Amino acid sequence: MANSNADPKIFNNEDASKPIGKRIDAIVMGASAGGIRALMTLLEKLPAQFRVPIIIVLHMPDTRESRLAEVFQHHLAMTVTMAEDKGYIHPGTIYFASPGYHLSIERNRSFSLSCEDPVHYSRPSIDFLMSSAADAYGASLAGILLTGANQDGAEGLACIHRNGGLTIVQDPAEAEMAFMPQAALDLFIPDFILPLEQIQRLIFRLEKS
Repeated sequence: MANSNADPKIFNNEDASKPIGKRIDAIVMGASAGGIRALMTLLEKLPAQFRVPIIIVLHMPDTRESRLAEVFQHHLAMTVTMAEDKGYIHPGTIYFASPGYHLSIERNRSFSLSCEDPVHYSRPSIDFLMSSAADAYGASLAGILLTGANQDGAEGLACIHRNGGLTIVQDPAEAEMAFMPQAALDLFIPDFILPLEQIQRLIFRLEKS
């Protein structure tokens, strides 16, 4: 049932420099159609020394080798790389999931790649990443769900919410494809429903927590 009466927290410029009120040790993001532009908007101003690691699933065709890390590294100050099986998560790094593999996070905060069936026709699946990250990080995790054309990510973000993490959804009215963020809003009420510009300012607040 849709949460048509959702009352998300209000974000304004006066709050931009204030801590969020809880420590955030990792950020997971999910996006599909329109996601490259949205992610670039969110990440392009982050400094190289940004403390919190960011792990991203962006739906892409799995028929070719991904150049996402290379493309984003050209525009970003933070280190950008593809997540590798058994690799540990390091501060100041942006990780992208590889096409054709589900990406999950173990409790020792390392990556695991697997070939289970697609979830919502997607592999990697945003739900897969977010649910495992919620188990690994608990309340110290922030999840951000952006533009996309299917419902992947809604249940994963709800799992973060149930585990006490911070949940942010792009305003569907602004999203290039509203279906994905709206699917999350139909499932539960997140902490924030914001346009990209305000999500970007909120990300800076997460490091100050």
